[in-house]
Amino acid sequence: MDSFIRSDQYNLIKAQAHRLIRSHSSVNDSSVMEAVKSVSLEKVLQSFSSLSPEEKELIDHISVIEDQEDAILLLSRLKQYVIEFPDLTENHLKKLFPKVKKLQHPDLDEIDKKATSYLGWNDYGSNRKYLVVPFQGELIGLKGTFTQSNTKGICTICSEQEKVGMFTTTVMNSAQSVVRRGNYICQDSELCNQNLTDLTNLHHFVKLMS
Repeated sequence: MDSFIRSDQYNLIKAQAHRLIRSHSSVNDSSVMEAVKSVSLEKVLQSFSSLSPEEKELIDHISVIEDQEDAILLLSRLKQYVIEFPDLTENHLKKLFPKVKKLQHPDLDEIDKKATSYLGWNDYGSNRKYLVVPFQGELIGLKGTFTQSNTKGICTICSEQEKVGMFTTTVMNSAQSVVRRGNYICQDSELCNQNLTDLTNLHHFVKLMS
């Protein structure tokens, strides 16, 4: 069976697995517990546009999770079917950011490709943040100034409350005028990826900023 689970979908499965564990420790009514199982499974299934019978059978196992051991076993089994982030080289990055002469980037060999929905990093020397996002069949590079906030806020991409900063870039609007657009996103892109359970906000962010 080929890889069929996106990183954000795996995070959603993990979140629902933990929800089931908490419910089993606090819910005594079997009918209520069955309802919780049904809701958790439905949330996961709705995140997939289609599943083969074999894939669905594997995902269905989430409903039998009762404790941490069950979750670890299922998540480790599912991990092998998570789709990896596309391979990147330094030349790829140069093509994505052609106007940046001395592009600082993370060690590409250290990226956990199965835990990455988008690649993001900070260049503190220039107060910039870079994002590489798979979008509509290609990789999109976003570059913007990044001003860190001293307080926590809601990230536009992952919708969680984390340490954020204002990502600002310039784009051409429909009237062919240059405008500045900005939004608060996580300072720590790795943590943001861990929080992602849906790609809707990420894709909306790409559309807004490009």
